[in-house]
Amino acid sequence: MSSILIKAATIVNEGTTQVADLYINHGIIEMISSEINHPADHVIRAEGLYLFPGLIDDQVHFREPGLTHKADIWHESRAAVAGGTTSFMEMPNTVPNTLTQELLEDKYRIASRTSLANYSFFMGAANNNLEEVLKTSPRDVCGIKVFMGSSTGNMLVDNEKTLEAIFKNAPILIATHCEDEATIRQNLAYFKDRYGNELNPDMHPLIRSAEACYLSSSSAVALAKRFGTRLHILHISTAKETLLFNNDIPLKDKKITAEACIHHLWFNDQDYKNKGNLIKWNPAVKTKEDQKEILKAVLDGRLDVIATDHAPHTLEEKSKPYLEAPSGGPLVQHALQALLDLYHEGKLTLADIAQKTAHNTAICFQVENRGFIREGYFADLVLVDLNKPYTVSPANILSKCGWSPFDGHTFKSSITHTIVSGNLAFNDNKIVSDAPGKRLLFERN
Repeated sequence: MSSILIKAATIVNEGTTQVADLYINHGIIEMISSEINHPADHVIRAEGLYLFPGLIDDQVHFREPGLTHKADIWHESRAAVAGGTTSFMEMPNTVPNTLTQELLEDKYRIASRTSLANYSFFMGAANNNLEEVLKTSPRDVCGIKVFMGSSTGNMLVDNEKTLEAIFKNAPILIATHCEDEATIRQNLAYFKDRYGNELNPDMHPLIRSAEACYLSSSSAVALAKRFGTRLHILHISTAKETLLFNNDIPLKDKKITAEACIHHLWFNDQDYKNKGNLIKWNPAVKTKEDQKEILKAVLDGRLDVIATDHAPHTLEEKSKPYLEAPSGGPLVQHALQALLDLYHEGKLTLADIAQKTAHNTAICFQVENRGFIREGYFADLVLVDLNKPYTVSPANILSKCGWSPFDGHTFKSSITHTIVSGNLAFNDNKIVSDAPGKRLLFERN
């Protein structure tokens, strides 16, 4: 592992920006100072570039094992690193579903060989695996995933006693997908009765409605309050849901936290006309008012982190009629650039981006020695040129599926370098290392 000296970067960290040098040795940030002249194996001249902590994405679907025709850890971790995401937490709805400790460790073994980014994997909950769930290690597993909606078929947890037992006894953070199954089925039946099978993507937010989201999210919050659970609700998609969360205590003391996703900040229901199934996600992209209120809740601290819910499918699958096309899409490669466009529009500050994509994720999940640019922390870093345009095209997409909902869009900013656990992994629009990332560890009792 080589040493790296970054010269004269504008460091965005913990609410401030400062021009400084940074020295990395054996994977660790060893020194941050106004001037460092220490010999290094690699020197990065960063005048005019902005240095952020690497993004920690707490919600990705990398599809391995079992669905590797869509994606795999090798491809998606490279897409992540090319976009400045240095660590990811991956979901259990692979094939087979990650419902035993043995299957969970299988995914860690794959990542230890093939992931360019640092990694962690959620343990999956089902109606019949409580004993396995309760074995989950707080030290080296990010959390337990509970699907309180129909997004993933076999992993829907809809048994009330099972839910109560999970919320009461879970040894670590529970992350939930919240949509009310009964409401969705009722809405779908109504639209099928009215339109037959000729349904369009713009009906998606009416079928997977705001009310379906709120019913489920409010139920999860009520359960968490009842049992004192450490709850993290994923991909908030409605204005009404944002009212479930508070910003009256420090994040480190919150028992209930929540996440916004890139697609709910970027798109709204007017975009279905042009994007169709390419922006079909669960929960659905909803109204412009929902979009505005989600951003407001991010800014005022009711929503704590920003993630992607990166969930690739093949373009052939997404090109099917609405009812047959799967929900989800690739986002991890362009998440930071999308947020930097919001910065250029005056909607976010650079400090907001660092806080919501790195600092707060590390705090929420109690990630050990990552998420901040601090001496003694792992060197997970991304350098960006705020004023170098970058146009998305199939030629520069690294996700295995080969497409993006941003295809053809020109972002105002570019990723120039990504450093993962002290390894220079991405530079000059190329992956430049095959050194694997590290398993994330968590500071939990």
